[in-house]
Amino acid sequence: MTFGVFMHKDGSIYDDIPEVHYQFPKIYLSRAKQMVGDWVVYREPVKLPQSKGFFAVARVERIIPDPDVSDRYRALIEEGSYLPFSPTVPHIIDGEPVERDLANAQAAVRPLSNSDFSRIIALGLPDDNLLPRVDNAESEDRLRDGEGQMPYEIERPIVQLLVSRPFRDKAFRRAVLNAYDARCAITGWKLLNGGGRAEAEAAHIRPVEHGGPDSIRNGLALSGTAHWMFDRGLIGLSDDLDVMISRHVNDLPSVEAIINRSGKALAPVRESERPHPQFLRWHRENCFKH
Repeated sequence: MTFGVFMHKDGSIYDDIPEVHYQFPKIYLSRAKQMVGDWVVYREPVKLPQSKGFFAVARVERIIPDPDVSDRYRALIEEGSYLPFSPTVPHIIDGEPVERDLANAQAAVRPLSNSDFSRIIALGLPDDNLLPRVDNAESEDRLRDGEGQMPYEIERPIVQLLVSRPFRDKAFRRAVLNAYDARCAITGWKLLNGGGRAEAEAAHIRPVEHGGPDSIRNGLALSGTAHWMFDRGLIGLSDDLDVMISRHVNDLPSVEAIINRSGKALAPVRESERPHPQFLRWHRENCFKH
């Protein structure tokens, strides 16, 4: 098993849903098989305008032939393993590439060294418990073994954190609120306390306990009241983000009064961060009280 990189571009010819599966041609099959059971980071191409760089991490569960296209395959992502980076990690920091041990930067599927993996995770999921500290290159170099790799003792706590529910909740909240600029998608309110903490909460559209990923596209920034109503199916969203109010609401005028004037959920501009129709459909079919 080995860490890896999956190159992803929204709107490409490949049928990717990074939270669920990654489609690739046959030429990458042998490489992808090495990553089964291990973690990969997603990266946007360097030449893409306003590229996000590295934007998420996930674990590969298995590889299957693509059911729709011959000579293509799918890497199926382990349920509940996908986690977005916030901040996203640029390709280059202070003039140095973040992925330093790469053999071919153009390959869409490629292995990732242990040290590069550790560095990217620490930058994309900043936390005091993560090692190594990447704000000090000298201290990072001292942690390397004789072959320039991060020792297993460094990688192990990072991987343990990636499956920790409290850590994932914290990372999901940070990513969603950053994408929504801490503004409630339903009310439009952006309320901050004296310490700068947002009143808005990060809500899953499809809950984790029902197979929903910790993905920005499966998230909404919602005020406490809007979050409570959304989880109980009293409000929902169409694929076009129109706010729907359930007939079960007992105080319709009050609910209508807190919805922002557009009548639509306020979503991020970037398409890759907007609610995915697949998750919105699940909420309408399984949660929303029609």
